[in-house]
Amino acid sequence: MSESEREPLPQVASRIVVGADGSPTSLRAVAWAATEAGLHHCDLHIVNAVGVPSGFGPGVVLSDAERQSLRREGEHVTSEAARVARTAGAEHSPVPITTVVTEELPPHALLSRSAPARMLVVGSHGMGAFSRGLLGSVSTTVARHARCPVAVLRSPAGVDAVTARQPILVGVDGTDNSAPAVAAAFDEASRRRTGLIALHAWSDTSGLELPVRGWDSARAETDAVLAENLAGYAEQYPDVEVERIITTDRPVRSLLDAAAGAQLVVVGSHGRGGFTGMLLGSTSNALLHAVDTPLLIVRSRTDG
Repeated sequence: MSESEREPLPQVASRIVVGADGSPTSLRAVAWAATEAGLHHCDLHIVNAVGVPSGFGPGVVLSDAERQSLRREGEHVTSEAARVARTAGAEHSPVPITTVVTEELPPHALLSRSAPARMLVVGSHGMGAFSRGLLGSVSTTVARHARCPVAVLRSPAGVDAVTARQPILVGVDGTDNSAPAVAAAFDEASRRRTGLIALHAWSDTSGLELPVRGWDSARAETDAVLAENLAGYAEQYPDVEVERIITTDRPVRSLLDAAAGAQLVVVGSHGRGGFTGMLLGSTSNALLHAVDTPLLIVRSRTDG
């Protein structure tokens, strides 16, 4: 089947796009994406990109036979990914699945499909990664430049009976930058029928440097602001039980500590001190490279 036949024009926010390269990490991402598509009642689109960078070796020019071989391998990868997706999404309503094997480079193949997507899902590293602790170049690029929310998966949390009962964790910094992340986190918690942990780090410096004097008053004021930030969402999602956490430690360290008991961490693409159009803030960028729990980075669609 040709690429055009397998990839119908999408409707805005009607599909979740996931990258698949045949690696175990990407298959975990596919399973998570299929579960997510079932929760949102939308299509799942599996993308395999077989493009070879022009700088890949001196004078490399692929022959027709080599291109056909890459395409056949890509068809095998997407077939296996679709099988994994059907199995993972079995407990929800059937998820329409489409696949594509394209000769684009992986980052471009995913980014070009991000604007009309509800979400873009990638594994933390794929076939090209040479260290389990190293975030892959594709996932890094996608997280920085996608025009929709991006989920980066290191583990398959949320798709098994144990982790599916864990809460959603969202970072709230009290600015408009985190509002899309808070909205997404409430929606995820409601659809997954679980609780929500809303974490606010009072300071961007270590708690060891925070003066003790006046902390009780500052905490009370911060708690009131956090409650105000969550009030509208709590009314919209009365089924979601919310736990509020205020910490004096750095946002990254606080979120990493709390992530151990969560099935998904949700953050804005940039927070305090960030500005519209920036790629990633320091917190989201640090979490991208450090958190083991699935991470959802939510950027406003009006950002550049």
